[in-house]
Amino acid sequence: MQITLDNPASAPQPLSPYYSQVARVEHPDGSALLFLSGQIAEGATVAEQSRGIFETIATLLAAHGATLADVINIRTCLTDIGALHEYGAVRQEFITGTPPTSMTFEVPKLFRPEAQIEVEVVAAVSPRPAA
Repeated sequence: MQITLDNPASAPQPLSPYYSQVARVEHPDGSALLFLSGQIAEGATVAEQSRGIFETIATLLAAHGATLADVINIRTCLTDIGALHEYGAVRQEFITGTPPTSMTFEVPKLFRPEAQIEVEVVAAVSPRPAA
């Protein structure tokens, strides 16, 4: 098993030097699990921030040959659980088909004071086709 930590140039860079955006845990058969750090985004509303978050997640996944369809787990922190429906509506735009496992909870505040939501995902990537 090989573990690679990555900050793809195609995606926004981490807000701090203390973490990597993606941990790729690769199996010898070429399949992999991608663990993405929690993502926040700019915006005045939870919907705006959610949209930016899922766009960033899609970019991070694409850098590792995955899509949002490969997401198997989502963990979401909201500073106001009352905004769950607003977040859920945006999430359904990006995560279609059978929903992944999920955990959502309310927190008093996040890393950045303006952040109302943070989303972390795990994705499973199929083996690469033989060349």
